[in-house]
Amino acid sequence: MTTNITNMHIAVARPSTFSSNQVSKPSITVFSSGVNVASCAKLKSSCHIASTQLSSQNVQFSGSRFKKMITKAMSDSSDTKPLPGLPVDLRGKRAFIAGVADDNGYGWAIAKSLAAAGAEILVGTWVPALNIFETSLRRGKFDESRVLPDGSLMEITKVYPLDAVYDKPEDVPEDVKTNKRYAGSSKWTVKEVAESVKEDFGNIDILVHSLANGPEVTKPLLETSRYGYLTAISASSYSYVSLLQHFAPIMNPGGATISLTYIASERIIPGYGGGMSSAKAALESDTKVLAFEAGRKHGIRVNTISAGPLRSRAAKAIGFIDMMIDYSLENAPLQKELSAEEVGNAAAFLASPLASAITGAVLYVDNGLNAMGVGVDSPVFKDLGIPRANKH
Repeated sequence: MTTNITNMHIAVARPSTFSSNQVSKPSITVFSSGVNVASCAKLKSSCHIASTQLSSQNVQFSGSRFKKMITKAMSDSSDTKPLPGLPVDLRGKRAFIAGVADDNGYGWAIAKSLAAAGAEILVGTWVPALNIFETSLRRGKFDESRVLPDGSLMEITKVYPLDAVYDKPEDVPEDVKTNKRYAGSSKWTVKEVAESVKEDFGNIDILVHSLANGPEVTKPLLETSRYGYLTAISASSYSYVSLLQHFAPIMNPGGATISLTYIASERIIPGYGGGMSSAKAALESDTKVLAFEAGRKHGIRVNTISAGPLRSRAAKAIGFIDMMIDYSLENAPLQKELSAEEVGNAAAFLASPLASAITGAVLYVDNGLNAMGVGVDSPVFKDLGIPRANKH
């Protein structure tokens, strides 16, 4: 069903399963009142290197109980005639998403939103996860989560093996080369993947970095080893620099790159350790510098999204994701659970011409939690009469 809310089409999607043989048609995402929702877009996505980001299903309150409803931007017809309103139109654009190995993280959600706006999707999947990801995709295990707003299924043009910890073949240690988890895959360093994409497609318009890995993330910073700290920086921050180094030359002018960060970069989040807070701080600092350098040299934009907590498979490795989601529900200005789709839609906006003057920015998509200076669920605020959502 579709509900018009102040110049924006919002679809309330209910779980359903469609045949994996359905073909989706490219189109656009429209934010406008008076435009009827017709069809959606073509999606093709997937890839990953342990996204340490967090999130969950969107929660809206009604009457006495929380109701879970997934909000999705809807697309209009796939013809090329001008549309009323401000369309998020990515038809004819090609996106490479690095960091999707399952269907429940932010990388997957971003791919779906880009596809819903008409973009073609290429993905890079962490080499050890490649086989199970492709098998699950082929066997239809992701079909329910591949459903686009028009009922068609998200498609993937091509999945590339990728390990963004290694820039070029000579950087790969012998023990990794001979590791059975990498057997059968080739050309998976950043340089090789960029060359393969250029050979296969020529150019891309959108680059998404949805990669993070902190092997000691559960350790306090005081107990983190040099190895753990530098590994977190390498996999979670420098990997973005490397991707831009190698992909920027094949990006069309006016293109956009997006990464994912977390508020631990600037605030203390106990339990988010192992150097990951430092890695996110580096990522945000690099976003500004890269915005200048890539903007001047290649004419592309560089932004990052600071996303709130999500119950993704990778986030569960941290061990306290449920606690963080509960904290956000109690203390954020908007008392609802953040959905991966909301982050995906924000990414689609940043990648679109509507954001053509936005670069070097950290966009908070966290129900406003970043704006809070105190936790209002503290007993010290019990007599202030702070409005709260009714959960019962």
